[in-house]
Amino acid sequence: MAETGPAGPDAGLDAELGAAVVRVAHTAHLLVAMDFDGTMAPLVPRAEDARPLPAAAAAFAGLAGLERTTTALVSGRALASLRAVADPPARSLLVGSHGAEVWLGPDSPGLALTDAQQQTLRRALAVVRMVVLRHPGTVLEVKPAGVVLHYRQAAPGPAEAAVAQVRELLDDEPGLHFSTGKMVLELSVVKANKGESLELLRAAAGATAVVFAGDDVTDEHGFAALAPEDVGIKVGAGDTAARFRLASPAQVPALLELLLAARR
Repeated sequence: MAETGPAGPDAGLDAELGAAVVRVAHTAHLLVAMDFDGTMAPLVPRAEDARPLPAAAAAFAGLAGLERTTTALVSGRALASLRAVADPPARSLLVGSHGAEVWLGPDSPGLALTDAQQQTLRRALAVVRMVVLRHPGTVLEVKPAGVVLHYRQAAPGPAEAAVAQVRELLDDEPGLHFSTGKMVLELSVVKANKGESLELLRAAAGATAVVFAGDDVTDEHGFAALAPEDVGIKVGAGDTAARFRLASPAQVPALLELLLAARR
């Protein structure tokens, strides 16, 4: 895996990554799929305060305007939250809730839950709400297909206790799927992941190659789904299946600007 050198997070791209970006920019139809939090935007204590780095947003919008190029945001956020903070280009495709919500254009059907899924979701919501009330610093987030326990702002003791209690009470709940991310525990009644989402986007766009960047453990499904001609980039530290790495979101603008220049 190519990594950034010692110059720091604002340095230029690694030469091997730069060469891969230029190569993939010449594919017949390119899909540029980006995670949002921790990738297009730095992580912040309050999710509603996140905003994309201006240079990253500008380059992403430039890519969205090119022929034979499809841009997409692939996020764990609910679609409504993603639209509010990311302000994506009108032509960009959107994946929310790790794939439970998908927007491929005006004709995309909305998410529809069965009666059983709605009942399971109500049960999960009640449990997580109770746990949050008992553990200071933890926060509840409600999504169309799930519930999220955030514990980034909690002390280690209450955070660990909250996660353990949610798992103890809901681990055996039929039809409920767990996933973990950076200081979050998510429970969903729709089984989906970013790997499946990338395959859906690839097919919808008719893409001949994909560039995908993400920072969290939930992005690993996406990296695992990439083909040899694709380019996967892990943003930040941690084990990964991605071939390339950037030190932080501060390097993402350089990645997208190089891709835009080469694609043009």
